[in-house]
Amino acid sequence: MVRRWGGLALVLVLGLAVGVATGAKQYDPGASDTEIKIGNTNPYSGPASSYGTIGRALAAYFKMVNEKGGIHGRKITFISYDDGYSPPKTVEQVRRLVERDQVLLLFNTLGTPTNTAIWEYVNRRKIPHLFVATGATKWGDPEGHPWTMGWQPNYQSEGRIYAKYILQHLPQARIGILYQNDDYGKDYVKGFKDGLGDKAADLIVLEQSYEVTDPTVESQIINLKNSGANVFFNVTIPKFAAQAIRKAAEIGWQPVHFLNSVSNSIEAVLRPAGLDNARGIISAFYLKDPDDPQWQDDPAVQEWRAWMRRYYPEGNIHDVFNVYAYSVAQTLVHVLERCGDTLTRANVMRQAASIKDLTLPMLLPGITINTSPTDFYPIEQLQLGRFDGTKWVLFGEVLAAR
Repeated sequence: MVRRWGGLALVLVLGLAVGVATGAKQYDPGASDTEIKIGNTNPYSGPASSYGTIGRALAAYFKMVNEKGGIHGRKITFISYDDGYSPPKTVEQVRRLVERDQVLLLFNTLGTPTNTAIWEYVNRRKIPHLFVATGATKWGDPEGHPWTMGWQPNYQSEGRIYAKYILQHLPQARIGILYQNDDYGKDYVKGFKDGLGDKAADLIVLEQSYEVTDPTVESQIINLKNSGANVFFNVTIPKFAAQAIRKAAEIGWQPVHFLNSVSNSIEAVLRPAGLDNARGIISAFYLKDPDDPQWQDDPAVQEWRAWMRRYYPEGNIHDVFNVYAYSVAQTLVHVLERCGDTLTRANVMRQAASIKDLTLPMLLPGITINTSPTDFYPIEQLQLGRFDGTKWVLFGEVLAAR
């Protein structure tokens, strides 16, 4: 393995020379008898750098795959560049991956605004753009953008689940919303309002937005408290989620707090915000939390911990973002294994769009992965959980996130 940190890039080249059995084989650029090149962008720096552990954990997973012989004898070369969560930089880095590095596919590029910036380019070039690290609803567009596919439950569906809970359990709700002023934030808000239906106008008392370049969201939290809101829908990335939780506690605002799933990491968000400050927050889940006592003796969690100790010892074993990376990497390996010796871009997409009832060890029980040529939403189930001051406690049934 070679690591090269150059301010803007983390390049991880994981082995090459292993032979494969002879036979009829088909390759597109980025694939050969010995290698599969995979490209990725991740915010190792900038306002979303807490997500950087995802890219490092992906590299660790592929290192393990290579040590075990690769995929049908082919070793993975994983090239991950830092885009700083900046769309122009993402465009630059993805062009580099496609045109210079000649990757077979792009995998788990992170962020809604950043993926939006490359969406048309990769579809025009017919580059598989798989399992993007964002739940924006638009990634499920097989007719208009057949080369892009999401992975996690989409934001609109998650928003509708929170709205349904409010309608059922909080009849006196006065709702305040904080959201990132881009496609990511607006997608959540749309789903939430759709879930509230014709009651949205009466129940929502104030909406506040922020820009990803803003230093803080403290003024927005003060405005939301002053609006009289007793329910808070918090649509923020980790940096701003922690600020919002901490500021609400400082000013004595104690609404029923719904936090979007992309920021429900205890280590990246709740601990920096203050665990006591986060007590009672509700969020949605599809992955096992390794700190949840109910999973302490679970063989899958024990195997994940062993993997972390061996392949990513510098990673935080309490950070669920590392569970996410482990699971999404397993999904890609499943797809590539199904490709066999036909490692063309078209076949990669064909296999990605034909997953049937795939169970992964770190998904919550009852949640499976399914895709089809007309369904590019691999995971469509969620379960609600409430933070008790030390851990998330799941409650209710697994809900279909449609």
